[in-house]
Amino acid sequence: MIIQLLGTGTSQGVPVVGCRCPTCRSADPRDHRLRVSAWIRWKGQSLLIDIGPDFRQQALRAGINGLDAVFLTHEHSDHTAGLDDIRPLNHQRGGAIPFIGEPRVLDDLKRRFHYAFSPSLYPGLPEVDLQPVVAGQVITVGPCRVQSFRVWHGNLAILAYRMGPFAYITDASRLDPGLLSGALNDCKVLVINALHREPHHSHFNLEQALELAQQIDAGVCYLTHISHHMGLHAQVQQELPDRVFLAWDGMEIELPDE
Repeated sequence: MIIQLLGTGTSQGVPVVGCRCPTCRSADPRDHRLRVSAWIRWKGQSLLIDIGPDFRQQALRAGINGLDAVFLTHEHSDHTAGLDDIRPLNHQRGGAIPFIGEPRVLDDLKRRFHYAFSPSLYPGLPEVDLQPVVAGQVITVGPCRVQSFRVWHGNLAILAYRMGPFAYITDASRLDPGLLSGALNDCKVLVINALHREPHHSHFNLEQALELAQQIDAGVCYLTHISHHMGLHAQVQQELPDRVFLAWDGMEIELPDE
């Protein structure tokens, strides 16, 4: 399994338009963050978690030449706005790409990208196979079994995913009870959101993410969905405990297949 974190920033990305803070002016490429997304190559499958407005740029940089499924955490624009940019990958695949998400999220896609789901389709439109899922359901893509599980983005119920030894949680502010002994049990690599240092109504801050990482006790933890308010990568990393890392765009994590 190879996990590439295509984007590790918030909905505004970093640098933020019009901002002149030290993080936004940083020359360190680790401080340049596109919107969150992860690409997983596992057991011969190419899987994407979230497809935000930077997907075209991310796909070109990573060399993505095919997708077998797109897993959606929720409907916010920074997680779905790249739908139209799958068109070249439709050509490569020779047809529609499965988009897997909760019914509410898929209905939102049909409203926002109505032209792709119109009865009067024309050549060149994105081809999407909408596949509804409920929290707790296991989704099979080829030989891969993907476990969905419930987390909360403020008051919005959203999904996180477990793939073999790897768990991916973004935009969460709390987890459903029982996950530590359930979907997150024996997790080897955890990717979890940490917005910045101050409390936030719909995201874990740094302190909360570190506390949860300690409770889950994964082999290694990477923090994502990072705001410019977090500070410079080089400085923040020095403050983190062992086995916890501030993720950066393009980071690759390699694990044996399970």
